[in-house]
Amino acid sequence: MRSALREMVTTLVAILLALLVGAVLMVVSDSEVIGKYAYFGYRPGDAIAATLDKVGGTYLALIKGAVGGWGPITETTAQAAPLIFAGLGVALAFRAGLINIGGQGQAIWGAIFAAYVGFAVHLPLVIHVIAAVLAGVIGGAIWGGIVGWLKARTGAHEVIVTIMLNYVATGMLSWLLTTSVFRRPGRTDPISPVVDWTATFARLEGSQLHVGFFLALGAAVGVWWLLERSTVGFALKAVGSNPNAAATAGMSVGRAIVIAMVLAGGLAGLAGVNMALAPSQSGVPIPLTNGIVGTVGFDAVTVALLGRSRPLGVVLAGLLFGALHAGGLGMQSIAQTPLTLTTVLQALIVLFVAAPALIGRLLPFLKGRQRSGAPESTGALT
Repeated sequence: MRSALREMVTTLVAILLALLVGAVLMVVSDSEVIGKYAYFGYRPGDAIAATLDKVGGTYLALIKGAVGGWGPITETTAQAAPLIFAGLGVALAFRAGLINIGGQGQAIWGAIFAAYVGFAVHLPLVIHVIAAVLAGVIGGAIWGGIVGWLKARTGAHEVIVTIMLNYVATGMLSWLLTTSVFRRPGRTDPISPVVDWTATFARLEGSQLHVGFFLALGAAVGVWWLLERSTVGFALKAVGSNPNAAATAGMSVGRAIVIAMVLAGGLAGLAGVNMALAPSQSGVPIPLTNGIVGTVGFDAVTVALLGRSRPLGVVLAGLLFGALHAGGLGMQSIAQTPLTLTTVLQALIVLFVAAPALIGRLLPFLKGRQRSGAPESTGALT
């Protein structure tokens, strides 16, 4: 209980420190504010007022853009859904002692499979979207399963394999979009046909709240049940904690590795499914392009770290980063602050979370070595 409270306080302090450093960056990058510090000794009130106005206005715009009304809140959920899916994939692998950096490639294949079923196969409503979702899960699971099989059979390091497979997936998507199967008729640029409306995630009219967000919450519950209530989850955690002891107890380490990566790939594939089937502002899904999944696979690593590889933590971290993404647009338009500041804030939050010794020195009552949420066998992430 004390450990959980300590981790919670550490995370909150990390967020506050990130906001503080972000405030400093805002001030030093604004020539108008810095100019007022030139005569700080004579009129300190001018500099202080300008600083508070800049920082306060920026963060207020960020909050308004993320949760300032029903529209921004639903935009936050839309941004959070793929992060939760991919974050769960990374977190599940962490708990099994694996470092899954391949969420990007797994999400790409999830998007490819889902989009193909969405525009090439014509099925009735409900059945069509279910088929597209299952296809995307299979695509991501296959790509993750390749990593698990190579790790179990040959001992190949999953970090290297997943990173390389990210490049392979990106290159194969680029090639597929040049073929007649995936390229939209009448177009020469790499863009796919639009997914049929029967395969599109239903959304609440007038908002960005769609089925994908509820699927993400359901996936989090499923991962929690798997890890905490099932024999498979127990085996995965046992292998992640001590593979030698697990093997001595009669568990198949290789089988656990393959299962973990198949499940992790399927979850990351759901992030790609969300990108391919979720409605845009116009209500129509975004077609397949080279940048269809953005950087969701890489962002998932930060989400899993911030969420300490626990399903509830991943959901909260996904919502936080989703709020930063959604609020960043409002911050840019209202406060005239670059959108890249939200990326800096994300990086700073994870940096401080991953440096618990620093937090412990700032807060003397947070003593002892604190874990980042990754398994013991992933020493670089603890």
